[in-house]
Amino acid sequence: MVDRLANSEANTRRINIVEHCFGAAGQPLTIPGRVLIGEGVLTKLCRKKPKARQFFLFNDILVYGNIVIQKKKYNKQHIIPLENVTIDSIKDEGDLRNGWLIKTPTKSFAVYAATATEKSEWMNHINKCVTDLLSKSGKTPSNEHAAVWVPDSEATVCMRCQKAKFTPVNRRHHCRKCGFVVCGPCSEKRFLLPSQSSKPVRICDFCYDLLSTGDMAACQPTRSDSYSQPLKSPLNDVSDDDDDDDSSD
Repeated sequence: MVDRLANSEANTRRINIVEHCFGAAGQPLTIPGRVLIGEGVLTKLCRKKPKARQFFLFNDILVYGNIVIQKKKYNKQHIIPLENVTIDSIKDEGDLRNGWLIKTPTKSFAVYAATATEKSEWMNHINKCVTDLLSKSGKTPSNEHAAVWVPDSEATVCMRCQKAKFTPVNRRHHCRKCGFVVCGPCSEKRFLLPSQSSKPVRICDFCYDLLSTGDMAACQPTRSDSYSQPLKSPLNDVSDDDDDDDSSD
């Protein structure tokens, strides 16, 4: 089915429309063999709060962006190669339902669909695209992924020292290795994580000590519930680490 659509006029027209919606700031999406499988609005769990994002699933990439005008204009385009993607379901809890994790070596995050049926369809299509890609390339599934950041609102104190309270002066930071919300003194060190950046990035002291001794796996986050708790917005919801969606994420 995908192979038949690859060179069809209808598929080319649909992809051109997506390109047009992102404008000149977006990357070209039309390449031989690429097929637009589906699209829709998903709620992405950003660092400040859940936000609606427009997602486009192609047979080789996942694209998403901010909604400026629904079905007409999007910005801040992100392109994720599907061969690096793994997904995991998230249990329903509170107002956050029908969710799953999208994990890649560079960035990982949670998204939520409007219904359980929609969630199932998205996950099934993503898994099939990934399986087909890996089958054609002969590559093995990626077993490395960036940590999913704990939302700001889940931490009123540093998750490492358990003492420092966050205020407009004592700002929140995120460890790029474990995803925990930490204070400045607990995250003064930098470490090179090649899959995330060509420059050393902020990590907490705990992860720095483990990485320095070569114990990479031990830095993975242990709070699996961090991605499904209902969000509460504290008055002092401040941070100086910007998510790459926009400055308020």
